[in-house]
Amino acid sequence: MTTASYLAVADSARDPDADVWFAEPAGFVAVPMGALLSAPDVRDGKVRRALAPLLDAAPDEMARQVFLAHLAQGQQLLGALGEVGTVHCSIGLHRDDVVGGGSSLLSLFTVSWKQTAVASRGATAARAVATAEGHTRIEYVELPCGPAALSETTLTPSACSGLPRVPLLQIHAYVPHPDCRRLVVLTMSTTATAYREQYRLILRQMAELVSFDDPLERRQGTTK
Repeated sequence: MTTASYLAVADSARDPDADVWFAEPAGFVAVPMGALLSAPDVRDGKVRRALAPLLDAAPDEMARQVFLAHLAQGQQLLGALGEVGTVHCSIGLHRDDVVGGGSSLLSLFTVSWKQTAVASRGATAARAVATAEGHTRIEYVELPCGPAALSETTLTPSACSGLPRVPLLQIHAYVPHPDCRRLVVLTMSTTATAYREQYRLILRQMAELVSFDDPLERRQGTTK
């Protein structure tokens, strides 16, 4: 017996100005960065409609209000992400069926653009990790869309930051654009460091689906 695969195509995939296409597995919900950053208040009706999938998943009204209060603080974080080239952000929610007895595992997935000096794509991928501090488990791979580099970093908030001093694992995929002037960076962030291998596999699979050519255009151009 075979099981059919179902794909949901976001409106942004049909944006004529899009430069990169990618896919997310089940368990990730996109954060509407544009709506959140353009609206001054997350209680705004337009924003609530954009957040409907997340709000509908809350167990009750109190949980929804708590979520909105935290989201107001998150607007500042999204603004900072946007300033460094982040164009997409998703929250991952998965159940821990292995160690945690069904507890929830949270992650954050982002897609960002970075400008680079003109060089071959292989050199750009290598330089992205070679010139950065603290990167470990570096791996150079050949993806369907071209050469790329994978790496990991682990950060711990400082004592004066006010944040819980819990290690944050970040797994990165650096994928140079064919124009050799920029690269797209996929980053998976989570405090569930015990699941390093699983999250790295997820990110690698997502990187393998990256395309700089419109896959919908190719699909529409085929005949049945």
